[in-house]
Amino acid sequence: MDTSPGTQPHRMDPAGGCPHADNARLLARGAVAPVLLPGGIEGMAVLGHDALKEFLAHPEVAKNARHFTALQEGRIAPGWPLLTFATVQGMTTADGEDHRRLRSLVSKAFTARRVEQLRSWIEELTSTLLDDLGRAAERGGQVADLRQHFALPLPMGVIGELLGVDAEHRDRLHHLSNQVVATDIGPEQAIAANRELVAVLSAVAAARAEHPGDDLTSALIAARDEGGDRLSQQELIGTLVLMIIAGHETTLNLITNAVRALCGNRDQLELVRKGGAGWPDVVEETLRWDAPVSYFPFRYPVRDLTLDGTVIPAGTPVLAGYSAAGRDPAVHGPDADRFDVTRPARSETTRRLSLGHGAHYCLGAPLARMEATIALERLFTRFPDLELAVPEAELSRHSSFVGNSVRALPVRPGAPRS
Repeated sequence: MDTSPGTQPHRMDPAGGCPHADNARLLARGAVAPVLLPGGIEGMAVLGHDALKEFLAHPEVAKNARHFTALQEGRIAPGWPLLTFATVQGMTTADGEDHRRLRSLVSKAFTARRVEQLRSWIEELTSTLLDDLGRAAERGGQVADLRQHFALPLPMGVIGELLGVDAEHRDRLHHLSNQVVATDIGPEQAIAANRELVAVLSAVAAARAEHPGDDLTSALIAARDEGGDRLSQQELIGTLVLMIIAGHETTLNLITNAVRALCGNRDQLELVRKGGAGWPDVVEETLRWDAPVSYFPFRYPVRDLTLDGTVIPAGTPVLAGYSAAGRDPAVHGPDADRFDVTRPARSETTRRLSLGHGAHYCLGAPLARMEATIALERLFTRFPDLELAVPEAELSRHSSFVGNSVRALPVRPGAPRS
């Protein structure tokens, strides 16, 4: 890796924090940057919008960790905080035919028809959670954590319903998945969290095997038990791990970040209320302006790859810099760091990049968009005077450079509108 002056690797902060200042500095140097991952592992980050779009769809970029040189050479220690992203067996770490096979088994749960069938149920769950948020505020001196009482239980409830995960497991699964995506976690804690996550999901799978239902876990078990090579036990559990994490963490951050954006930009909220823009516009602008995933691990060039004039050596672990690409002024203009719900979409892919691109584009994107749109419309209709209870600068950020949001979101909902 080139470490000549001016190209010294940017050390990724395991403690996370707000990524946008660092992103702007890195983007000013170029669309691709060398980075230093936890444990001193050298990697690269693709930050520029157009470079990232090209990279995500490049035919000579792989997801399977057999292409991860440092891992294959034994330089990755057990308990490395990013190890699960590289080694979990599922569609996000598969290429070619394996990827198509695994994706096809899951895709039936996310068809446009299936997602639309969930709409009325999601609306009912949203109303119930808004009741809970109001009661929590009454108990808490008119202040409640919107993340805990609303933004979290909504997507966790939806993915739990899709997977057939009983409510008793959902809080624990959120806690464990939060540890899995943390980048400041110690080796022993990381190993323990991964083992427990696998154990809980194995118990879920065993329960669904004994009592099958109309859920994705039961369907995956049926595919496993049909024999042949449709699905192994490791791929079954790996798929559940991925579905639990991706199925709620992203939407949780999306809803949280959208509420923060609207509370910090009241003119944009009023514009939506007056019909100058729609709630789907709020969702799309949040995806761009404060992407729910900041840097997603990993992809690996299968040969030395030149991207935007920078060579990425074969086998290098590469981070997809979604939060940086969303504010790339080369694509979004000199006001890229301004939240603007009327911002025109220069292309469909400009809007959608924060949820991936190419063969690995997020299967759950339509569901996440629906959940967030319903959540925001119902939230600000029920509580039109909702505001942050602490200044934005005082909100504590995630301990991760993967997820991009805050740990808690104290709000004053105000008087509800019936």
